[in-house]
Amino acid sequence: MAYITFQPSDYFNTVLYTGNGSDAHGITGVGFQPDFVWTKIRSGSDNHGLYDVIRGVTNNLQTNSNYAQQSSSALLQSFDSDGFTVGTNGEINNNSSTFASWNWKAGGSGSSNTDGSITSTVSANTTAGFSIVQWTGTGSNATIGHGLGVTPQCFIMKKTSNTSAWSMYHESIGNTKFMTVNASSDPTTSSTVFNNTSPTSSVFSVGTADNGNASGETYIGYFFADKKGYSKFDSYTGNGNVSGPFIYTGFKPAFFLYKESGQSGQNWTIVDSKRDTINVAGKLLHPDLTNSESDQTGSTAINMDFLSNGIKIRGTDANINRSGSSYIYMAFAEEPLVSSNEVPATAR
Repeated sequence: MAYITFQPSDYFNTVLYTGNGSDAHGITGVGFQPDFVWTKIRSGSDNHGLYDVIRGVTNNLQTNSNYAQQSSSALLQSFDSDGFTVGTNGEINNNSSTFASWNWKAGGSGSSNTDGSITSTVSANTTAGFSIVQWTGTGSNATIGHGLGVTPQCFIMKKTSNTSAWSMYHESIGNTKFMTVNASSDPTTSSTVFNNTSPTSSVFSVGTADNGNASGETYIGYFFADKKGYSKFDSYTGNGNVSGPFIYTGFKPAFFLYKESGQSGQNWTIVDSKRDTINVAGKLLHPDLTNSESDQTGSTAINMDFLSNGIKIRGTDANINRSGSSYIYMAFAEEPLVSSNEVPATAR
């Protein structure tokens, strides 16, 4: 039986490009008009850039900082039918520099959602289990609609109107703690971020914390639910060996974001199948850092194999495989293990 009836690249795709420093530089090959674009220069040090259809195309957030939203027409300029257009800012289009972009399809410009006690604006793709949610804080315990129709396993939220840390809810950690995406810290215990309440199929909960629900402040959130054969949000435990743990995803991975959650000090890390086209995979970008891409493929420190049905950890570094430590992850598919034509995915 097919795991999914669509191609993963219909809703998520990694596109690599080279900057030219010119205005209105069109980036194509995404395969759809993205609603959420995340960019990072690979060959130099600069900010990660996050853009979405609800906040507006020229409005930028950075996972490596707690800054408020910034607006510039020299950054992202438009979401296009097969990609996006960038301006002259070196963060997104430095001449001759190489870049990675990770692109998701939500549900277009968004609409009002009244499922929670706070009315939100939601752009939802229920097929792919992804939604973008914007709301204004009240300063009181509240619920907010996310539009997925199923319970999300993971979401990331950020105050856009002022300085505030990025906060992640991950089912593997639970509702009493949050992860700070712009830092290498371990999970922080707080009853005021998610109000010690797990999300449901219609709403998520926020407390009184500044990084989720300060009165009069504006917030954005990116919500993800498991879709068999397309996405998975879970955890694994390190063993400290070169033959590390196997992570079953049910698909050949295209994107893998992970972070040690058992201890502090290790960076968030992204590996993808476009920058690493053969095993082992170890070309790393870190959401909490401005650092250029590092290449660990020739070592045993931080690398892995992308397989037809999951990921085999090969590195021994604490970043990826500390013995007995827990690691949370987000993964998206290049191919499902079994596609709509009943043909199984093959290893690379």
